[in-house]
Amino acid sequence: MHMQFDSFSEFLAMGGYGFYVWLSIGVCLLCMVLLVIASKIEKRRLLKIIRKESARKERMRKARQAKRTTAG
Repeated sequence: MHMQFDSFSEFLAMGGYGFYVWLSIGVCLLCMVLLVIASKIEKRRLLKIIRKESARKERMRKARQAKRTTAG
């Protein structure tokens, strides 16, 4: 089916279904944008957790090493 519109306002009206079409497109785009934002926030949060855990493990390793050198 090929649809052709005579004017931009007819294109926006989408044969009387424009509200539903544009609302659907808007909701879809909003969801996609929110997904990207949520993914970036989650990535940042996980990297922060990984850095903290790595620093904690490094402190533990140094403490064990220091304990060995003072005990030995």
